[in-house]
Amino acid sequence: MEQRLVIFDCDGVLVDSETLSAEVLRTMLVAAGLELTPAETLSLLRGRKVAVWVQELGGRLERPLGEEFITEFRRRTLDAFTDGLRPVPGVHELLAGLSVPYCTASSAPREKILHTLSLTGLLPAFDGRIFSAYEVGSWKPDPDLFLHAAAHLGAAPHNCAVVEDSRVGVQAAVAARMAVFGYAPPENGTAAELAEAGATVFTSMSQLPALLDGWLATTPVSPAAQASVR
Repeated sequence: MEQRLVIFDCDGVLVDSETLSAEVLRTMLVAAGLELTPAETLSLLRGRKVAVWVQELGGRLERPLGEEFITEFRRRTLDAFTDGLRPVPGVHELLAGLSVPYCTASSAPREKILHTLSLTGLLPAFDGRIFSAYEVGSWKPDPDLFLHAAAHLGAAPHNCAVVEDSRVGVQAAVAARMAVFGYAPPENGTAAELAEAGATVFTSMSQLPALLDGWLATTPVSPAAQASVR
């Protein structure tokens, strides 16, 4: 059988970082003169390139926020992570039971990925299998990051499954022609949008092993094979 690969997003899938990041951002935006709800802030940054949503916020404020805003945001989030970051519930147990190769592919800079995985005790599980969009020069919803990770680890796209919690991440996986499972805990309120984007949705990490087992039990069909029967 051809090699299978599970590709995990990092923020919001492996580490419970997005709520902390959103609270830091909300505080900074109040000081800048813009008030957003927790849900609005989380939706703004989830799975997206920082420079993109900073530019959007500058448009709403009618003035650019600039690189100093990004630098301060990163500094404050690192402080928040050091004090309160936790792994997503059930992730350690999930990884311990996986029988298929896996990696993480994130829109975050490598330094942030290493920091958050280290703080949560997950770094040894991903040694040598960490991929950052900043190193590829392409961000979700483009599929390049996932395709790069798959190629580096010797897995064809149709033999890969992606675990994501954001719409743009699901869109990237669909564009890469990979199976995609959307993590949508009830408090996120994202189940409908992830399903609409093309994900098989689950609400707890305890549900993911059965979904992956079902995926592993299937025989993926390559794009070339699909084309040959048309």
